[in-house]
Amino acid sequence: MKHILGRKLRVKKYLVALSIAALTVFTAACGSDDNSADAGELSGSVSIDGSGTVYPLMSRIADEFMTIEDVSVEVGRAGTSAGMQKYVVGETDFSNASRPIKDEEVAELDANEIESKEFKVALDGLTLVINPENDWATELTEEEVKTMFVTGNIKDDDKVLWSDIRPEWPAEEINFYGPNENHGTYEFFVDVIIEKQDLVAGINLQQEYSTLVSLVSDDKNGIAFFGFGYYVNNDDKLKAVSIDFGNGPVAPSLETIGEDGPYANFTRPVFTNLNLDAAKEKPQVKAFAEYIFSTGAADFAGETGFAPLPDEELAEALEFVQNLK
Repeated sequence: MKHILGRKLRVKKYLVALSIAALTVFTAACGSDDNSADAGELSGSVSIDGSGTVYPLMSRIADEFMTIEDVSVEVGRAGTSAGMQKYVVGETDFSNASRPIKDEEVAELDANEIESKEFKVALDGLTLVINPENDWATELTEEEVKTMFVTGNIKDDDKVLWSDIRPEWPAEEINFYGPNENHGTYEFFVDVIIEKQDLVAGINLQQEYSTLVSLVSDDKNGIAFFGFGYYVNNDDKLKAVSIDFGNGPVAPSLETIGEDGPYANFTRPVFTNLNLDAAKEKPQVKAFAEYIFSTGAADFAGETGFAPLPDEELAEALEFVQNLK
């Protein structure tokens, strides 16, 4: 399977490369860009903050870019909403997000006269994780997930037992975990998965994903939700739950995560928002944006736990950035 996946990714990279080559020829024919610079001739810095989910991908892209250019790319992981608070007032050049930008954030950008553009960078699968010693809840239906995480659905005091989900499971209390309100993953789970209902009382919400990994890896009765990338990079400490969406259980994987795939109900795009004014004024910002869509998102999505976007979406984003004047 790894061999097949590797071949698919190589084909994808090749197709993206062809699209990029064609766009480069087109751009050159239309004239030079005063803000562009040859490889190795850039300097300065690029500031990025936002989603902890997107952090591993953007950090990997930044690390590779800095081997090519003499540019400092600083990537933070304050969380989608916290990162947006900095971005809308012009403190950062990019703001990563694991949910779409909100109307009120767009309004703040407009009020501050900041021109911005939201781009998809990859696809993520919302993943439920349990302790490796948990050998009963390895599969859940979509409805069971929606029911168990919502307050009052099973018990008034929300002290839910595994046996309340299925009678044959242990009569032990479930400990619920997840990212806190700063994270787009929290908002995606609450707004989309459980349809804006209140989370079960007593759920332990954390700022750091690494803390969630530690909590569940030490708790036989723990269950948490976060992005697939954090699971796949900690699969020696955690076990992913397969979800039955109506046609049998599906495990999250690079093969199943996709907007039209078998894991589609728990799939979401992840984003980066680009300050277009910064891209027009600072060559290093524009160059980094070009690198994301020409190379980074295609090359490093898979290795950081994301399904790559279709080639045509990356090519369209690249063309948009290249044509900024």
